[in-house]
Amino acid sequence: MTLREPQGAAGAVPVGDTGLAGGGIDPDQVPPEERAATPAQPRSRFAVALIAIRDGSALTTILAVVIALVVGAVLIAATNPTVQTTAGYFFARPTDMLSAIGSSVGGAYAALFQGGVYDFTQANPLVALQSFGHAIGFATPLIAAGLGIAVGFRAGVFNIGGQGQVLMGAAFAGFVGFTWDGPPVVTMLVAVLFGLLGGGVLAGLVGVLKARTGANEVIVTIMLNYVVYYLLDFALQTPLLRAPGSGNPISPAEHPSSVFFPLLPAEYHVNVGFLLVILGTFACSWLLSRSSIGFKMRAVGENPRAARVAGIEVNRVFTAAMIISGVLVGFAGVYQVLGTTTTGFTSGVDAGIGFNAITVALLGRSRPWGVFWAGILFGVFQAGGYTMQAAQNVDINAVQVVQSVIVLFIAAPPLVRAIFRLPQPGARKAAA
Repeated sequence: MTLREPQGAAGAVPVGDTGLAGGGIDPDQVPPEERAATPAQPRSRFAVALIAIRDGSALTTILAVVIALVVGAVLIAATNPTVQTTAGYFFARPTDMLSAIGSSVGGAYAALFQGGVYDFTQANPLVALQSFGHAIGFATPLIAAGLGIAVGFRAGVFNIGGQGQVLMGAAFAGFVGFTWDGPPVVTMLVAVLFGLLGGGVLAGLVGVLKARTGANEVIVTIMLNYVVYYLLDFALQTPLLRAPGSGNPISPAEHPSSVFFPLLPAEYHVNVGFLLVILGTFACSWLLSRSSIGFKMRAVGENPRAARVAGIEVNRVFTAAMIISGVLVGFAGVYQVLGTTTTGFTSGVDAGIGFNAITVALLGRSRPWGVFWAGILFGVFQAGGYTMQAAQNVDINAVQVVQSVIVLFIAAPPLVRAIFRLPQPGARKAAA
């Protein structure tokens, strides 16, 4: 192959005649029609990544958390007695009020970090990390239930029955745990399988009703929450689940052979349940991105009519998605009875996990690893919230307000973009 020298024909610009350093073609000498056809210079990978983060949903999620923390700071400052006192003579000595605001907000968020991430008051780093272990203990059932809710969301099914499925998983696993004292690992695995079965059957019933009769899964799952709650409350007052000799509606303690064994020393509150949740996150990621059933679920979630025209059996996908969702949510109940309340459970064993999982799924954008890190964040909030209440006398409900505001802004991304003057996703591509 030979290179042709630039010709001196009309319209051609010889190299070196432009006056540019290093030679090249002067853009001003290129005809407009040719200039428009010239492709733009490719951006670096780092620049492309920054633009994707800025224009995508990741930045919106982060900014929603930031706004929630700001709202929480305002709430903490407004309810602080010292701030209220100094506000009475603000114009005389404004620095007193500003100092009180900084002290109250800074102390509260420092206590939140201390209780949920790293206890900086401890000289031993291993002891300081026990705070994060507590956060993982709170986050593990939230991640499991959030994964189940997210799978349903991706398939276009709104599983609002997390509370009932957590209770079913807890009841099935707890019953095996306190009635059968077999080999340690075998008993634990059987109890886990029964718990997953309980959550899957309850959610699968909703899937069948939706597929066969067109029932609204939101209404059915909400009503089943009440049904399961009162059935469990009744069973705990009968010899079926109530501890012998107890006058309170509480189950017997789980046998040690069925309890989740710790992965770290007991002070860290991290047991094998967290390892199972990590494996579940990998499994959900593979299911949604690499498997055929995951592709069908995503297709149905995007457009059920188009999926039906393409030959996908939408009703079966709805049922399968609900079963998988219920299995994952049911594991949260399994963790509660085998990893947390091993001395006996009550009808309040769900501890609000079923509804908080919806928040976690929304914050994680219904992506498995997004749900995982959202669950960790909420675990930090929950573990640090108690420290914040004890050390700074801040009402624990302030943490609930922060979580609620996160959901509010996650559900309204245009509002976040309007506050921070961010462009709409794809706006620059459309303009180009």
